[in-house]
Amino acid sequence: MRFERRQAQFEHEAGRYFDDLYRFAYWLARDRWRAEDLVQETLARAWRNWAALRDAGALKAWLFTILHREFARGVARVEPTEELDGDGDGAWEPALDADPARGLDLRTALRALPDASREALLLQVLGGFSCSEIATMLESSEGAVMTRLTRSRQILRRTLGADVVKEFRQS
Repeated sequence: MRFERRQAQFEHEAGRYFDDLYRFAYWLARDRWRAEDLVQETLARAWRNWAALRDAGALKAWLFTILHREFARGVARVEPTEELDGDGDGAWEPALDADPARGLDLRTALRALPDASREALLLQVLGGFSCSEIATMLESSEGAVMTRLTRSRQILRRTLGADVVKEFRQS
């Protein structure tokens, strides 16, 4: 009985963040199947370490940190030979669906950002994390994260225009 209660609690708590985890995984992996695998491995690791989580309020950041580390482990093991374009399921798209050309421009501009900057920006925009939370997840300083976020937005603003960056910030 105790196991079932613990499992139900985990499924309820972690399940609230499934969509956010998948979106972030898709942005990182750029492939639907890899994103699904990342989320599955993240949830499996979280379940194995569920008893170690001391602060339930930190669950979302904890899950995103696990996901980011899983992605980094996968990148370290496999050197990609070509860039993955994904399968076009649209899970990664920001709220610019009214104009597909602008969505494509945003996707291209985001992919052109350095990986560390793109990850920080996506953690803030998709995950809703603060600079200090992102710094913890990326094992970086808060100042470095703030610099990455500022530079990313400047690059996007120059590439896409201020109006698109504002819409992306609000999505």
